[in-house]
Amino acid sequence: MVETFDRAPAGNRLVKGALWGAWPSREALTRVGVPRGRVVLDHFLLAALSVWVLAGCYTSGAFDGWYAPVPPIAFGLCVVAALGYHHTTLEHRAAASLGLLAVMALCGLGAHTAGAPTSATVLWIVVSVMAMERLPLRMGLATVAVLVTGFVEADETGFLGAGVTTAAVLLAGYSLRLDAQARGAGFQLLAQERLAREAEAASAALAERARIAREIHDVLAHSLSAQMVHLEVARLKIESGAERAEILELVTSARAMAREGLAETRHALSALRGDMVPVEDYLRDLAREGRTLVEVTGEHRELPAEASQAVRRVAQEALTNVRKHAPGARTRILLAYETDRISLEIRDSGPPPTVADGGDGGRHDGGGDDGDGLGLGSSGSGYGLRGMRERAELLGGSLDAGPEGAGFAVRLRVPA
Repeated sequence: MVETFDRAPAGNRLVKGALWGAWPSREALTRVGVPRGRVVLDHFLLAALSVWVLAGCYTSGAFDGWYAPVPPIAFGLCVVAALGYHHTTLEHRAAASLGLLAVMALCGLGAHTAGAPTSATVLWIVVSVMAMERLPLRMGLATVAVLVTGFVEADETGFLGAGVTTAAVLLAGYSLRLDAQARGAGFQLLAQERLAREAEAASAALAERARIAREIHDVLAHSLSAQMVHLEVARLKIESGAERAEILELVTSARAMAREGLAETRHALSALRGDMVPVEDYLRDLAREGRTLVEVTGEHRELPAEASQAVRRVAQEALTNVRKHAPGARTRILLAYETDRISLEIRDSGPPPTVADGGDGGRHDGGGDDGDGLGLGSSGSGYGLRGMRERAELLGGSLDAGPEGAGFAVRLRVPA
């Protein structure tokens, strides 16, 4: 359906120019969704009108003798035309619809000519109501205007009775039209809502697939890559006849990485199933591996899976980095439940001073630089903080990491 719009210069408002030429929606033209009681009432009304038309023909005395079969035949023709009209209006075929209405109107004209004005009037009223209900408004009004002459001729009171009949026809037809359009609009809204839900479900499925892909990448990709490197080096060592102790150290490291990867895979699967241990308990488990203090502030609450995983991954990466670059450093983990977000801060004191490094503590802000200034691009666990920062930004949060005093600090903030 093509609609044109005219802009009113005074009020700057849009007015639909195609209102008068627009067909009712297909939903409005069907009987889908009509209550059973309404359907029964409509059938009863049609049956009463049919009896009225046929009785009017015979009580008028115009169809006696050989003309007695004419009313049923003409009535059957009107029924066929009405059924065809239903289908042609569904297909928005204006010419065919007007032609079928014309057949019914001509049957009424025949009844009027034969001397049955009541039957003719009833038929013309039915035709007018059908036109107002199912045709574009301008066609419906034109049909009623053509039949006004018949109302005037058939009504004994002349113009007064014809005017009342015409007004009743317009009111009844337009009321039925509005009722059908309201029902059709309801079905259209339901269809749009169903499409929106399907799109939302598809979007949620894609988001979940992306989350699973990130978990698999974070847990397996880096871990397996590191294991392959260690095993390849071990193979080269064996081929070059290296010492058994060197080869054993590489194999042991690869085995440790495999164990860590398996544990993290189990954690990721638990996260995907939604049966994770609370974040603070996970942090305390991590803290047992070193000189780490865990503090939790704010009121505990359940966190979304993505936010919970981000906290866990960043904590694990930061503590692994401390063990790698600042062994022996004291570390403090602060987890804060804030009003609309969760904050994680991991700060270490730096490695203890030694004679070899001149007493400067051997700051670890340069190891494993991944090119973004974080200085933490690679660690034993394989989860670079660059990836963690990207994960935080996807959640609408932020991650900052950098030297602080003699040590290093990592701060994560994500909505939760």
